[in-house]
Amino acid sequence: MFNVRTYDNIPIESLNWLPTERFRLAPEIPNPDAILLRSHDLHGEPVPETVLAVGRAGSGVNNIPVEALSRRGVPVFNAPGANANAVKELTIAALFLASRNIIAAADFVRTLEGDDAVLQKQIEEEKKKFAGFELAGKKLGVVGLGAIGLHVANAALELGMHVYGFDPALTVDHAC
Repeated sequence: MFNVRTYDNIPIESLNWLPTERFRLAPEIPNPDAILLRSHDLHGEPVPETVLAVGRAGSGVNNIPVEALSRRGVPVFNAPGANANAVKELTIAALFLASRNIIAAADFVRTLEGDDAVLQKQIEEEKKKFAGFELAGKKLGVVGLGAIGLHVANAALELGMHVYGFDPALTVDHAC
């Protein structure tokens, strides 16, 4: 049985693929075999000698003392790109919200009062303020073409945007 201490309220249902007869996951495990975290900062915190591996549910490892753990022979893993689609969707949503003045329009609609005729008149008088613009043909710069940047760039291309990307560590796999 492997005992895994979890941090950051990682939903146990997202780890259902781990067989329960081999893995016990909980935040209160005193002498874990492994640690699984998301954004919890492990620097300056004692890592039990029983720990054989540390995994991060996300990209990057800046919240984990990699050098100190490496000296102990403890490997550190991360999951770059695991949430890339979700971040891409939020980024594209932000583009839509900004280009179409959706938040301002929603705020305006919440202030409306009156019967159908009054509402229709208010909307007709004010709707041009919220017209916004189409994203097709607009330029988008993407800095970093890793898992997330690549998804954002491709989605923007599908929307008809002109995409300019920069990544000092561009690989052949991410160049397409």
